[in-house]
Amino acid sequence: MTDRHGMAGRPALPFDIAGIRLDGSGSLTRQLVEQLRLRMLQGRLPAGARMPTTRELAGALGLSRNTVVRAYEHLLDEGLIKSRVGDGSYVTPPLAQMSPAGAGPAAPSAAPLPQTPRWLGLQAFTPSRTPAGPVRAFRWGSPAMDLFPAALWSRLQSQAWRRHDTRELAYGDPAGLPALREWLADYLCSARGLACNAGQILITAGAQQGITLAAMALLGPGDEAALESPGYRSAAAALALAATKVHPVPVDAEGLRPGALEALGPRCRLLYVTPSHQFPTGVAMSLQRRMDLLAWARRQQAWILEDDYDSEYRHVGLPLAPLSSLDSAGRTLYVGSLSKLMFPGLRLGYLVAPPGWLPTLARLRAVLDRHSACMDQQVMADFIAQGHFLRHVRRMRRAARERRDALLGAWARHIEPLGLPLPAPEAGLHAYLPLPEAGLERRLTEAATAAQLEVGAMRHVGGLPEASARAGLVLGFAALPPAATRRAVQTLAQAWRPVLG
Repeated sequence: MTDRHGMAGRPALPFDIAGIRLDGSGSLTRQLVEQLRLRMLQGRLPAGARMPTTRELAGALGLSRNTVVRAYEHLLDEGLIKSRVGDGSYVTPPLAQMSPAGAGPAAPSAAPLPQTPRWLGLQAFTPSRTPAGPVRAFRWGSPAMDLFPAALWSRLQSQAWRRHDTRELAYGDPAGLPALREWLADYLCSARGLACNAGQILITAGAQQGITLAAMALLGPGDEAALESPGYRSAAAALALAATKVHPVPVDAEGLRPGALEALGPRCRLLYVTPSHQFPTGVAMSLQRRMDLLAWARRQQAWILEDDYDSEYRHVGLPLAPLSSLDSAGRTLYVGSLSKLMFPGLRLGYLVAPPGWLPTLARLRAVLDRHSACMDQQVMADFIAQGHFLRHVRRMRRAARERRDALLGAWARHIEPLGLPLPAPEAGLHAYLPLPEAGLERRLTEAATAAQLEVGAMRHVGGLPEASARAGLVLGFAALPPAATRRAVQTLAQAWRPVLG
């Protein structure tokens, strides 16, 4: 008699089956294939070894012969065994054993990444990730998602699915849904003063993809790029995918300094800039600086990539006109996102390019990921067409201003007496707190984290890591209602009091 695993009274076999364990958790054929394959790859069943007959192995393991026959057929298909007519089956040399004589089976290993400029440019970049749990106070980059009309959005989704036809389930236009591009062109013309049409708009998976697409389209071998310092770290990583080198350009009270840009020379072919509300300092670029940048682009035959990421949130005065609206030479591309108005997970943005560029950009988008989700685009188009978008924008603006004022009022009462005045942001969804040195930034960040509060340290937020010695904190104010922000400021004051002493 033999037991199930062939441990007693088993017939003599060409190899030792001790250790082969089959259970009832799945297909016996699959389990047998996996265990025999593993032995071959590890060298315990060496090349040239004769396999037992199907009848012998079935008897030894207590299996049906059909199970073993199917397992052998599978190993034969994989090329791990070969059959000789009238002589049985033999193990062929698997790849893992094709190592120098005497070296033994090759150990699994991962090949190192090639040291290309693109890979090296990503080494200091860590993708942002929303922390687990509820939204905490001072989380920067987060809009008032508690005000998102989820029920309305769900209804529009249901309506879109009910009326769809099968063509909408196929691949779509790489440039984006025509209806959505039309509505966005109307919105940018009326709300931002940017004269454009649907034939200039490429729908992207957020502003980040727009930056990446522009860099890939505009930069050739040996070309360099530049961005503000401090600046948007994710933009620096995107530029590094296409540029030989990414230069930091200092920012002062009027925005990016054109003189420092001029010093970079003719190889700098692309500049990324946030002129309406500089990230992260909040500075608005002066008109003279804007004109100087456009003159630089004309002289150098270079390009400007303008990110207007939170231009809708202007708390003081009228919204500033985009840099692109001043460009008569067609050297500026305009990138925007719906993340700060809708919700970040929507991943819908847009790139506005000079006339005639769209076919090439659409082909590049098609190579990368074809297009954004068609039904998300359709629902967004319906949301705009039915008037919900403009009402939602007005509501979000009011909420952002109220939440900003709550932060400033509570700060003046609880933290400013500790010696840390907070400059009032004129736009956007965060305030910037400049600090005298990096050591204080680190201590304040650690104290805030211990109090379960989120603040953005410049060493983690501000562009190229080596670019700026400027210390400071980024404090988001839009994610929570005013009452919650006031309580959080009190908690922050208590956490910081021992540090500020």
